[in-house]
Amino acid sequence: MAASNAISETIRNAKAAGRPALVAYITAGFPKRETFLQQLAAVADAADVVEIGVPFTDPMADGTTIQRSSRAALAQGVSLRWILSELAGPRPRSRAPLLLMSYLNPLLAYGLERLPEDAARADVAGFIVPDLPFEECAELRDALAARGLALVQFVTPVTATERIQMLSAASSGFIYAVTMTGTTGKNVAVPPEVLEYFARVKRISPLPVCAGFGIRSREQIERLAPHVDGVIVGSALVEVLERGDDAGEFLRGLR
Repeated sequence: MAASNAISETIRNAKAAGRPALVAYITAGFPKRETFLQQLAAVADAADVVEIGVPFTDPMADGTTIQRSSRAALAQGVSLRWILSELAGPRPRSRAPLLLMSYLNPLLAYGLERLPEDAARADVAGFIVPDLPFEECAELRDALAARGLALVQFVTPVTATERIQMLSAASSGFIYAVTMTGTTGKNVAVPPEVLEYFARVKRISPLPVCAGFGIRSREQIERLAPHVDGVIVGSALVEVLERGDDAGEFLRGLR
């Protein structure tokens, strides 16, 4: 099975079991580079899918929490090359598919000609690239698809229906349905119009739909559960790690 299909199947299996899939975001190498694989294993044990953030100097879609974590990881020498090397080394293989969330510059600097092969070797199932517009994504999408890897596309509450159709057709793994305009980390009230937007995306997309940005509590997830296939928890989990609390316990509490 292609890795991109494994992502979709994992999310659908969770939904079929009566709950939205839990997609957990961590910044690679935060808070400590030397505990990255240990932290990843704990998070992967409690989540359905893990999104690993590649630290970047100008994370334009991220709020202050993930900006702080990126700066701290960069100060420790964390890079895309280091992340792929760590993931490709000896470690317990995760039952949860792994995605890399990276801005475009680190991918271009690494080299698109060798990125898919190295990512597949590292057991990475796909990529999320928030600053890569659809109109410019064909080269990366095709390179990843040749190795069975996903390129997840974003939609937002202000995305036109015609564009949702186009992005849904071009995505793989799942559709990342942003809960609001703006950056990550804010608390989302989930008003009725956001639920209507999720329903519109679900009607259009042949892929699972996962909601992300601002999801912090079990109450939010319970409100979203009937309307999406999965939820993405990022800043709240990074704050748990920042405090030194148990990430697995936090994620299990969200279920």
